[in-house]
Amino acid sequence: MFILIQIGVSCKWTNDSLRFLLENFNTIQGSPSQIYHIALPLSPSSSWLQKCYSTELSQAFRVVKGFSAKQGTFYRTISTGTSVQSLSCGNNTIAVGCMQPDIIILNPITGSQTAILSGHINQVTSLAFSPDGTSLVSGSDDHTVNLWDMQTGGVVRTFRGHTEYVFSVSISLDSTRIVSGSEDGTIRFWDSQTGKCEHVIQQQDTSMWHVSFSPIDPGHFITISDSGVQQWDISGHITRPTYDGSYIAFSPNHCQFALCSGAVVTIRDSDSRAIVAEFHTAGGGGGGDDDDDDDDDDEDEDDGSAKHCCFSPDGTLVAAVAGGMIYVWDIASSYSYIVGRSGIETKSLVFSSSSHLISAVSSCVMVWQVSALLTDQVVPGTESIPPTTASLESVSLQAREGIAISCGSDGVVKTWDILTGLCKGTFKTPVLNYWSRDAQLIDGRLIFVWNEGEETYIWDAERGELLQTLDASVSGGLRISGDGSKIFCLADDGILRAWNMWTWELVGEVEVEVDEGDEIFLHSPHPGGSVIWVRFKDLSVQGWDFGTLGSPPIPLSKTLTGRSHLEFIGGPPSQTDGLSWIQDISTGKKVFQLSGDYSGFCDIQWDGRYLLVGYSSDQVLILDFNYLSSQ
Repeated sequence: MFILIQIGVSCKWTNDSLRFLLENFNTIQGSPSQIYHIALPLSPSSSWLQKCYSTELSQAFRVVKGFSAKQGTFYRTISTGTSVQSLSCGNNTIAVGCMQPDIIILNPITGSQTAILSGHINQVTSLAFSPDGTSLVSGSDDHTVNLWDMQTGGVVRTFRGHTEYVFSVSISLDSTRIVSGSEDGTIRFWDSQTGKCEHVIQQQDTSMWHVSFSPIDPGHFITISDSGVQQWDISGHITRPTYDGSYIAFSPNHCQFALCSGAVVTIRDSDSRAIVAEFHTAGGGGGGDDDDDDDDDDEDEDDGSAKHCCFSPDGTLVAAVAGGMIYVWDIASSYSYIVGRSGIETKSLVFSSSSHLISAVSSCVMVWQVSALLTDQVVPGTESIPPTTASLESVSLQAREGIAISCGSDGVVKTWDILTGLCKGTFKTPVLNYWSRDAQLIDGRLIFVWNEGEETYIWDAERGELLQTLDASVSGGLRISGDGSKIFCLADDGILRAWNMWTWELVGEVEVEVDEGDEIFLHSPHPGGSVIWVRFKDLSVQGWDFGTLGSPPIPLSKTLTGRSHLEFIGGPPSQTDGLSWIQDISTGKKVFQLSGDYSGFCDIQWDGRYLLVGYSSDQVLILDFNYLSSQ
């Protein structure tokens, strides 16, 4: 009996240690000492490592709120440095096509970059591995298709003939033929050995955006367009019934296929076409925005429709992304799991193993631990709790008043006790969707501001009444000063303006050289309330003091907190992929970094002692760095 117990303990230690190393791989690789400063303190309370080393962590930071009780599903963010356009996985290798013309090759376990394939001169829009994983096919905006040797990393052959960008590529099961679809309205079939174009089909529907070989009918191919999912022969005739759907995926043994149609994912038998299982998404991914300037991807994802799906390597699971949320279903039992929120701009979703999912969003690749869900006990006939339709849009830190404030996309504003992490109050405001917003407790009144179009509104949350409307548009950010005396607005014209909160007069303005994605993310923690900082894409900062009456704002040097030896680096995920850290100015070394389940935030605040982080999953994290700040 004693031996059995020891074996069980050893297994738990092994699993816990492996997950710990993978989740904190980047942090530990950069500085092994961060095991004690960052990795262990943020390990879940149920972790064996956390319990074992609890005494050694007495001088680490304190998690006031947001501490996880068990391992989460998300544990890696792999930054690509450029927008991800396509993703494919094969032979234990991840290939990522980017806005830049390179293809990044990643290790699926550690996420480390193993190679860069260079050969295109424009963004890589589509990728497909050969069945044995030794070859990779890529399509690009440069109108070409490349065949790559994965052992050498070199281009085996380049296929030319398309006159517009190539939006989809596929390689046959025997790797002898390649099919590609282009914006030029043609589908071309290529001989992979000679590079010659064997056949060209002029599309009847130029809106086709996916083309691939059928894994169950050799010599046939599948297209996805506004007309649905269709199967064709090489002569251009439809050979199978048309299905209403936006995406199709086949199981590894080709016995089943999954169809995405609206908020429904249907599993069918490949031979009989009978329905094997049917799964539904919850719909809604955090609210929509009717503004015409929003990306089409945002509008498409917000309706909750399933956009991507894939099977696990063993064919027992099917995953889909809808409304920015990732779902996994067990086909045999019909159990459903919600893996997490990947983001409404998710470009692709693939299994790298039976226990790991890979999603591509923005300029990063995200790794998800599916096995963390599958090991949990599930009651037959029940499903996971549907995801909340609300997400946090901004957070504010008022350490002097002992509170933190969060603003949700559903218009709910909450105040939190900064010492206990308990919610002190909840207020409903008339604001929905993705308008810029902020809130502060001013003289005992919770004042909420938001921007819609060309106007900024000031609202008393406790009384539920509108105080004032300002003629002030916002594009780069909206903040209330630390003392509640001013409102800072960064507009489309690159002008940063400060308004008096109570007289509604313009205090001052300054021109800021703003690029797309730059935004205000940190207001001054100082009592004066006249200082504002702007964070740029390259992580540089620029500050101004609007406190001198009758004089233009005074530019400030780079000091974000009252602690001269600590500096905060980072910002919202649009700039940093959710990776941010605190470093010692004198040594330049990181003393803390957000990673794993704690990265991917929507807003963040830092005053030299407290770090306040808001997440799109409607979660708030409060960290107390009292020990660190006193050193």
